[in-house]
Amino acid sequence: MKKEQVLNKLVKYLVAENREIEVKDTPSDYMKKRELLRALMNIRDAEPIDSDILELQDELLAEETKEKNPVDPYKLPTTYEVFEGTKISFSEKLVLWQGDITSIAADAIVNAANSKLLGCFVPMHRCIDNAIHSAAGIELRLECNEIMEKQGFDEPTGDAKITKAYNLPSKYVLHTVGPIIYDNLSEEDCRLLASCYTSCLNKANEYEDIKTIAFCCISTGEFRFPNNIASQIALETVCNWLKANPDRFHRIIFNVFTREDYNEYANLFR
Repeated sequence: MKKEQVLNKLVKYLVAENREIEVKDTPSDYMKKRELLRALMNIRDAEPIDSDILELQDELLAEETKEKNPVDPYKLPTTYEVFEGTKISFSEKLVLWQGDITSIAADAIVNAANSKLLGCFVPMHRCIDNAIHSAAGIELRLECNEIMEKQGFDEPTGDAKITKAYNLPSKYVLHTVGPIIYDNLSEEDCRLLASCYTSCLNKANEYEDIKTIAFCCISTGEFRFPNNIASQIALETVCNWLKANPDRFHRIIFNVFTREDYNEYANLFR
């Protein structure tokens, strides 16, 4: 089935099942129609869905993932290669990469989640949580919901959960809730951010098939953690973990989206 036919079926189904919304005219333009599908997926509650619809969604998302030409983490230059003479420990395992985290074929990627752990419900929101759930598919929210129903309470800041990655090029998604900065940065905020990185590494360490991990910038942006301090905590925490576990993981990738974040990390490696 052609992509547009699949897209039409998915939009029709998701509009019909949600009685609280009204879409008067479905866009004829493919990209606008694709944005509508993403928005419908974003707002959809974690409710059961027909297996036939999931198969269609997986067909579409798998094709889109293929079109991204997933990045092989082993083909990215390490910080040892990029920053000649760096004094940072384990630089031969560390990678600094600016790009779309939903396009990297790392064994696990890290999602900066919120305490409900169900993904972002704001249509087309530009946060990492929304991007990851949108590319992974509806199954990711369903699995997260199963985890949270069993847990029975909001996800604590600084902990980590792991799920399948579904239609992403990675195998797993590590979900962690970073601290939100409302006023001045505190020592507790810094401790909790470090805990996010440690918890993700500890959780990944339980899975032998995880050899490569891509970390997003946790708590910066929407959660207002200062970029410069966040990058210092991230690098220091990862290096300390590797000192205690020197034989674990082949690549740990610091994935950044903006040039500002790239430069913050680059200054630490120089």
